[in-house]
Order: sequence, then structure tokens, then C-alpha cells
Amino acid sequence: MKKTAIQAKDIVTRFGRKVIHDGVNILVNEGEIYGILGKSGSGKTTILREMIMLHTPTSGQIEIFGEDILSLSQQKAQNLRRQWGILFQFGALFTAYTIGENIAVKLKEFAHISDSLIDDIIAVKLKMVGLELDVARKYPSELSGGMVKRAALARALAMDPKLLFLDEPTSGLDPISAERLDELILELRNLLGLTIVMVTHDIDTIFTVADRIAVLGDKKVVAEGTLEEVMQDNHPFIREFFGGHRANTRRQHGK
Repeated sequence: MKKTAIQAKDIVTRFGRKVIHDGVNILVNEGEIYGILGKSGSGKTTILREMIMLHTPTSGQIEIFGEDILSLSQQKAQNLRRQWGILFQFGALFTAYTIGENIAVKLKEFAHISDSLIDDIIAVKLKMVGLELDVARKYPSELSGGMVKRAALARALAMDPKLLFLDEPTSGLDPISAERLDELILELRNLLGLTIVMVTHDIDTIFTVADRIAVLGDKKVVAEGTLEEVMQDNHPFIREFFGGHRANTRRQHGK
């Protein structure tokens, strides 16, 4: 029986009079790559921000590893945050820090370990994401878009998380870099046993890496399941999204 990593129940999110979510339900199993899709404005990134405690929904419940994150003490919330890493859409690296310093931020804040051990961890994480050790001495402005994403991923992995959140991981990348990043995400999940939640609109990423997906529409989850299950749904957005030329091409060539 699969264990539940994340469960969002009856999430309602309002910004003033505008309702973004009106009863959103999501279930993420441990060890899977779970994609969240939807049109612009459907609340994809908002639900991700609620999962990582950067925004509080108007009502509902979110449990991560069995903990109700909306009622945690500050200390318990801090402990839970240490169990996940986050890759933001544009990397969100600190521009005044070197890549090594970026990776070391959470280690210095939470790990209380020696500088030499931190240096060793930086080297391991860079290798893990396919970057050379000399990248540690460079600044984000000196890297290509693909390298920035990999460096940000190395930072997300610094504390050996059980859970990884990815916000549009291939956004802004050329097709070759995006494909390589997709392959890396799969490799890391298989190597480290990660649970991965990603917000994406990239049809290639969905076909390549997602085990299950949720589609947001009409302020709710209009479909959830494997790619094959979701593609059977007749919701207009799903028909439009998966009925286009790129999706048909992916189907013809297999996942």
C-alpha cells in the first residue's frame, strides 16, 4: 500500500473577492513525481506556495508526512521545512553569492557542521546535478540558464531532503537543456527515493517524468491520475492541452 506524502483537502484560496481555489483536493504518494497543470491563473503556483508554507489558504487542510502544516508550532514547522528542497522558477539564487555559497546557505543555518564538511557536501551536490567543481567559485551571472537550474537544484538537495518542490523547472530552457534536466530529475528520484511535486506546463516534461498529474480548472482539480487516465477526461482544457500537435507527437513516439 502506497504511503501518502502530501494531502490537500478542500482548499479554498481567496485574494480579496477573487477566488482562486474553491475546494481543491490533491493526494501525492511517497516516491512519485507528481505534476500540477492548469491554465495561467488557475492557481498552480499558489497551491505550491501553500504546500511550502509561503502562503496560507483561506480554509482547508494540508498534511505533509502526516503533519497538518496549518496548525504547526514554529519549531515543528521549521523541522518540517528541513525535509524538503525547493527549485523556484528562475532558480532564485542569491546573485551576490557564489554557487558554493548558495548551496551552503541552509547547511550553515541548520546543520552546524565544519566548513571542510560543507565544502565536501558542495562538491557532492554539484557532481550529483552534473556540474564541475569549479562552478562553486562562480556567480549566477556567469552561468547559462541550464547551469543556473542545475545549481539551484544542487542547493535544493543540500540538506538531503525527502521531498522536492519544482516550480516550472524547464521554463526558459532550450529544448536540449530541458530534456537533460528532465532526465536528471528522473535519475535523482530513482537514486535518492525522492517524492517530487512539480508545477509545469511543459508537455515534454509531463510525458517524460510525471507518474501522476492533477489538472486545475474551474477553481478545482478537474482530473487527477496517471497521464493515461487524465487524457481520457473530456474537460475542455484537457482536450485542448493534450489534443494539440506536440501532445499528439509525444503520444505517437511513446512516453
